[in-house]
Amino acid sequence: MARTLAVLMDAIAAIHIKKDSTFAMLLEAQRRGWRLLYMTQGDLAIRDGAPWARLAALQVRDDPHDGYSLGTSAWADLRTLDLVLARKDPPVDAQFLYDTLVLQLAHDASVLVANHPQALRDANEKLFTLRFPQCIAPTLVAREVSEIRRFVAEHDKVVLKPLDGMGGRSIFRSHHGDPNLNVILETLTMNGQAFAVAQKFIPEISAGDKRILVIDGEPVEYALARIPQGDDFRGNLAAGGKGVGVPLSERDRWIVAEVAPELRRRGMLFVGLDVIGDWLTEVNVTSPTCIRELDAQFGLNIAGRLFDCLEGKLA
Repeated sequence: MARTLAVLMDAIAAIHIKKDSTFAMLLEAQRRGWRLLYMTQGDLAIRDGAPWARLAALQVRDDPHDGYSLGTSAWADLRTLDLVLARKDPPVDAQFLYDTLVLQLAHDASVLVANHPQALRDANEKLFTLRFPQCIAPTLVAREVSEIRRFVAEHDKVVLKPLDGMGGRSIFRSHHGDPNLNVILETLTMNGQAFAVAQKFIPEISAGDKRILVIDGEPVEYALARIPQGDDFRGNLAAGGKGVGVPLSERDRWIVAEVAPELRRRGMLFVGLDVIGDWLTEVNVTSPTCIRELDAQFGLNIAGRLFDCLEGKLA
C-alpha cells in the first residue's frame, strides 16, 4: 500500500515551480509512489483533541505552465498519515505557532512531521544562531533603541533586521552616524516594543550569502552563494541576488559539524544554514530553499537524499 504524505504550504498557485524546493520534494515523493495530499493554514483543525485537516489529493508535474492538479478537499484525521511536510513560509507569528500545535498532535500519534513541530516553535531562524557563539559574528538582539545604538557605535557598520522576516525583507545596512539610524530602529523595534537583530556587517557578503542545505545533520556538498547585484547589499534571491553554486569550504564544514548534533537532537531533518564569509548568520528551519538551483547546477537530487532519510526514519 502506498505511503501517504500531506504537505502544509502556502498557496500552490502562487509558487514558482522552477525555483520551489517544496515542489521538488513533491515531485520526488510522487516519483517514489507516495500518495500526495495538500493543505494550507486555513485547512487545519482540532476535533475533540484530534488533529484534522481539509485535504485535497495532489498530482504534480515539472511543467511551469501546468504544474499540478488538485482533487476535491475533504476532512481527514492527520493521524492516518505517514508523513507531514511542514513547509509554511514565515512569518512565524501566533497563527504559525498554533499550526505547530496541531501538527504536534499528529507527531505524538507517531506521524513523522518534518521538521519537528517543537523545533519549528523553538528555533527562531535569527535567534537560534546564538546557541553557537563560536560560529557567529558579533550580534545583539534587543528592543531598547539606545542599546542597539551603542552596538552600532561599537562596530560602526552593521546589518539590522526583524526577528520574523524572510527573503531579505526589512533588512537594513547602517553605520555609526547614519542620519537614518533613528528611524530604522524606531521602525524595526516599533518604538521599543519589538525585538530587532543587529549584526556586525560582514564585508564578504560581496562574494555571496551561502545557503548550505543539511539533511539530518549531513551537508549537501555544494552551497548556493546568493550574490548581491547592483547597489543592493542583500544576496537573497527574492531580493534580486544571483545564485551561484560553490563547493563547501573547510570552514563551512566546521560550522555544520558544530551545529549538526543539535539539529539532529531536535528532529530538524531539512535545514538551511546561511553563512557569510566565516560566519553563521541564520538557521532556516521553516521552509529552506535552494534545492532546485543546486540540482540544476550540479546534477544533484537533493530531494531524493531527503526522502532516503525520511523513508529510513519511517522504516
